[in-house]
Amino acid sequence: MSAKTKRIISIILMIIPSLMLIMSGIMKVTGAEQVVTGLTKAGLGNIITLIGVIELISVALFLYPKTYKIGFLLLCSYLGGAMCIELAGGQPPIAAVFIATIWMSVFLRDKNMFLHRAESKT
Repeated sequence: MSAKTKRIISIILMIIPSLMLIMSGIMKVTGAEQVVTGLTKAGLGNIITLIGVIELISVALFLYPKTYKIGFLLLCSYLGGAMCIELAGGQPPIAAVFIATIWMSVFLRDKNMFLHRAESKT
């Protein structure tokens, strides 16, 4: 696979979950009824706006090329928590799909984030 093809696939895999997370964050910030109801049942009713703001900041950091590494780590943490809430509530772990998609996009973009080669001293 050529470098250009990897770059295009990486961008697509970054954009898809990012759009979903932006939509989710906006719904939390604006107080969409369905989101408020679901998160209140999970015990997070009093911090919904804060969660939405954190979600939007994390996506912005992920999409900006100079800060994508910190955005990647923040999104993985956020989505890990979302997955725990989904599993505890008996729901299918949709967040796991987003985590996998984000990991694939970053792996295609920069394999060095996942592979560590020990330096040999001679």
